[in-house]
Amino acid sequence: MSETIRATDISLSDLRTKFDLQLSKDGQFFQEWQAELPEVTDYDKQFLDRVKDGYFNLLEYPPLLEDSVKMAVLGPLLNLAGFYLYPFHTKSEHSVKVSNMDGDVIVEGKIEVLVLKDQFWVMVIESKQAAFSIEAGLAQILAYMLANENQDKPCFGMITTGGSFVFIKLVKGDSPQYALSRVFELRNPGNELYMVLGVLKQLEQAALSES
Repeated sequence: MSETIRATDISLSDLRTKFDLQLSKDGQFFQEWQAELPEVTDYDKQFLDRVKDGYFNLLEYPPLLEDSVKMAVLGPLLNLAGFYLYPFHTKSEHSVKVSNMDGDVIVEGKIEVLVLKDQFWVMVIESKQAAFSIEAGLAQILAYMLANENQDKPCFGMITTGGSFVFIKLVKGDSPQYALSRVFELRNPGNELYMVLGVLKQLEQAALSES
């Protein structure tokens, strides 16, 4: 009999033992966020400065829940990155199910935001309320990324709390591996939303080049 686990309840240990998912220690594995990023225009920067100011204003009126994070921070970023325009589209609360090789473990859940180009997954996004650590969503989003049926292309993900962002790359193959970017923090000097948008644009351009 198979065991069904909710994605919100799964752990990194579960993914390692039941799905053979391993963290890659190869510094070249996730080059997309480290390479030279596309230009962020002056208009983009001015807009992102307003997004940052709006985020910190919302923090003064807790709790800052997931829906507020999506509306105030995530939505504007996806818009600037071009993910609301053809040939991309997004789905919210997209139901997924993934089983391990033996079929005795099934993980079920709903992807918060899924960016697609045609039927191919471009990016899986999980937002958490501001009080949470991005670590709280890591195992959950990795489980969702394992549900991507395309074995040939890497799958990318992003976790955000509104003030923190991390990107994930997962390659399935015979033995699935993943790696993380550094964490981008709005509390740091300057505005790290510029770099977040740069990475999003990098992934958008990579998806377009595969046409």
